[in-house]
Amino acid sequence: MHQQIPHSMFDQPYTIHTSLLFNSRTLKFDKDQSIRVNPKTGRIISVTSATPNLGTVSHPDLDLRGYTVLPGFVDSHAHVFVHPYSETPSLHQERDESLTERILRAGNNAKAGLKAGFTTYRDLGTEGAFNADIGVRDAINREIIPGPRLFVATEALASSGGYEIRQENKIGGTTVPRLSDVCDGVDSVKAGVRRRLGAGADVIKFYAEYRRRTLRFPQPTWPGSKAIKYPPYTTGEEGNPILTPMNPPSTLFDQEEMNAIVREAKRAKCPVASHASSPEAVIMASNAGVTTIEHGSVPSEESLKTMKKNNTIYVPTLCVADVELDDKEYRKAVLAHAKKANEMGIRLATGGDTGVPAHGDNVRELELFLEAGISLEDTIRAATLGGWEACGGDWCGYRFGWVGEGWQADLVVLEGDLRKDTGALRRVEIVIKDGNVVVDGGIIVE
Repeated sequence: MHQQIPHSMFDQPYTIHTSLLFNSRTLKFDKDQSIRVNPKTGRIISVTSATPNLGTVSHPDLDLRGYTVLPGFVDSHAHVFVHPYSETPSLHQERDESLTERILRAGNNAKAGLKAGFTTYRDLGTEGAFNADIGVRDAINREIIPGPRLFVATEALASSGGYEIRQENKIGGTTVPRLSDVCDGVDSVKAGVRRRLGAGADVIKFYAEYRRRTLRFPQPTWPGSKAIKYPPYTTGEEGNPILTPMNPPSTLFDQEEMNAIVREAKRAKCPVASHASSPEAVIMASNAGVTTIEHGSVPSEESLKTMKKNNTIYVPTLCVADVELDDKEYRKAVLAHAKKANEMGIRLATGGDTGVPAHGDNVRELELFLEAGISLEDTIRAATLGGWEACGGDWCGYRFGWVGEGWQADLVVLEGDLRKDTGALRRVEIVIKDGNVVVDGGIIVE
């Protein structure tokens, strides 16, 4: 255990001495590196080989020899306004929790993510809290509350009836918040992008597909409600009935609309994320030129080839399969699909749809990458430099995810040697964001 750091004295450049530092560009663990940091600018001044036979390190410098030092983690698919649906179903979070409660929870969730070593979140929608993520982002940037650097989508774009709370008693007068900014047609989706940009979005998100026909076979959602007695099926070989998903997803936009969304966003140098699971939706969104595909969980060689051709970043959100899928064989297929993407050279970023799995457990997505057979080095790259690329790279206004001159001084310090024990991912000792110690000994530095 390191000695308590006197945080109040970090008002001048200082040096961090390391014995094991991950380089997310070369994918190597560099030994004996010294990082010169300016906390006033938040950026790294230099990275050099440590002085031979370095002795005792005195304040304000930090001695992190004996630890594994990585660039700060990036969660590329998070929802800071959401907590696990196993605690409170999505309907009740969106409809019943007050906006005040949801904002306070968002602050707690941001702290939990920071403590886990995540210095940046790409937050892909408030799920019914309108543009409230903008205020949380700005409160963090103004150092009113601690948390990861947020890049927010505000509300996602979806077509009419595409992504919304399904309710059977609308005629009875029940009201629910909207989940998306609804737009139809090329001119309308362009206007939708402009609304999101004007609201302050850092990233545009749209639903390439969703389960828009849910009310055709509605699931039980309240105490005492009944299930559909005879679920639908298709006829297989030899006339045998095969049960099918009662509410399968279908595409929400046509190709021209998707193209228009991406084109309008890129005119403003704004990255685009697309929710897409089926091969059809993945291929359409990738061909439209999106920055990232979210989920893409239906295994498909064609969808992978399309993402490779278009240099699309893939965010597989493996935690969703881990939390929601009871089918163990399909779970294996989802993990194998992510591994195949990596083997094909498709750029990856880690993001667990965090909020569905709890904030603070963000590293579970990295563990699932490893379980899928993706190397430690590729996994850490996806969680650092890959996250910066998912946020838009230089379009996002910062450089993070690599420890180098001029880049943000974001570091996560793990107890032990990560190469020998991946359990170290959960042993976060220190977190440095913008050159300032924000977590020390696993405790938020207020």
